[in-house]
Amino acid sequence: MTTPADLRDWIALLEREGELLRVSAEVDPHLEITEIVDRVVKSGGPALLFENPRSEHALLINQFGTERRMCLALGVESLDEAGRRIGDVLEMQPPQGLAEKVKGLKKLKSIADSQPKRVRGGPSQEIVLTGDEVDLGALPVQTCWPGDAAPFITLPAVITKDPRTGGRNVGMYRLQVLGRNSTAMHWQIHKDGRADYLLADGRMDVAVALGLDPVTAYTASAPLPKHVDELMLAGFLRGEPVELVPAKTVDLEVPAHAEIVLEGYIAKDELTEEGPFGDHTGYYTPPEQFPVFHVEAMTMRRDAIYPSIVVGKPPAEDAWLGKATERLFLPAIRMSVPELVDYDLPVAGAFHNCCLVSIRKSYPGQAQKVMHAIWGLGLLSLTKAVVVVDEWVDVHDYEEVFFRVCANVDPQRDILLSEGPLDHLDHAPSRQFYGGKLGIDATHKGPAEGARPWPEEIRMSDEVRRLVDERWGEYGLDDAEAGEDGRRAALRQLLRR
Repeated sequence: MTTPADLRDWIALLEREGELLRVSAEVDPHLEITEIVDRVVKSGGPALLFENPRSEHALLINQFGTERRMCLALGVESLDEAGRRIGDVLEMQPPQGLAEKVKGLKKLKSIADSQPKRVRGGPSQEIVLTGDEVDLGALPVQTCWPGDAAPFITLPAVITKDPRTGGRNVGMYRLQVLGRNSTAMHWQIHKDGRADYLLADGRMDVAVALGLDPVTAYTASAPLPKHVDELMLAGFLRGEPVELVPAKTVDLEVPAHAEIVLEGYIAKDELTEEGPFGDHTGYYTPPEQFPVFHVEAMTMRRDAIYPSIVVGKPPAEDAWLGKATERLFLPAIRMSVPELVDYDLPVAGAFHNCCLVSIRKSYPGQAQKVMHAIWGLGLLSLTKAVVVVDEWVDVHDYEEVFFRVCANVDPQRDILLSEGPLDHLDHAPSRQFYGGKLGIDATHKGPAEGARPWPEEIRMSDEVRRLVDERWGEYGLDDAEAGEDGRRAALRQLLRR
């Protein structure tokens, strides 16, 4: 499967696959679109292209709202397939034979070909507006929730440079529209964009790309180490480099095939009140001081399409952006935590509130070691609760994980209370950015951990299971669901009564 070349190629692919609905009726980006989209997302519905959102620009939303569309975006059959591609590169070893050398050269070439490619011009600069011509009000920017302070640009790729090294950072940071040519820049305390800002001396050039191919749009949200270029990851996942053109008014390169690009600057120490904003936590984040982004130029394609996303009480469209990150970065986490088998970041936990981990356990206290390892890994360090289970437990089966927590945990022995940094958006801790952490060891315990002899887990013999599988049609139960899935479906039906 190939990945879309740009947003328009992506829209065409979604239409061919029956994954997009065009809405010709006039709709209001102030609240109305949010209510439409929230219902569609929660029912597993299609991407929506609003052709008349009270603007001359169409609005695309819910492009990432299902697992299938996320896989289509990445050009894979499953999200784990994309993770394996990254794992193949991370696990490269010195080749032992000719065949291995050829494979290694192909991998190295794929990395070399991933670097962004500079070109002279591109469709993102077909129209150039500067000075008084710039008007953010011409874009169908949504006011998503009743308590939002203003319209917010929610799916940007914000491009800056590290003032020390010149290295590029591309991040997804919301922008509150302040007027015709200015926004607030929501650079959270733990994000690389804020790190660049704090190191800046005076003026800092900024570009914001809107309406990218889906892979490049995704990588703006990816929690990469600061020295890794998000556009290089996009090129690797796309199988071809991201083309860049020099910006018109700032010393930055911008995607040549973006629908819209905002160019401007941020002045050090010029802050404004940003928020409230209805966030992915399901609550409004309160007003806080953030930098002001002054827009000096706006370039765009003819008939530019504006991309948007709505976050709120989960599940929302960002769920599958988060799940893509979970799957893609599993190989990288295993490099640091080799006993880790799998992990899951529940959508209901807003990704940074809970992490479920399965491990190959070989010594006492290993679950606690893994908890501390998770709390020391990049943005996973902000995780509030870590649950550790044995390698044979499916961490994506929440009923199974809950069963293990209830069955295997002695709260006096298996609960670890700690403290450390927490997410900028977490409203629960008494102090912003810092608070308590919870670790739960739900693994089987041995004598070295102070446990009594551990009982054998109930399981029907394979012989009897095969017998019942073979005779199932004789029992007159053809309409009933067989096996474990059937038992759980029946339980869920019972609980709903």
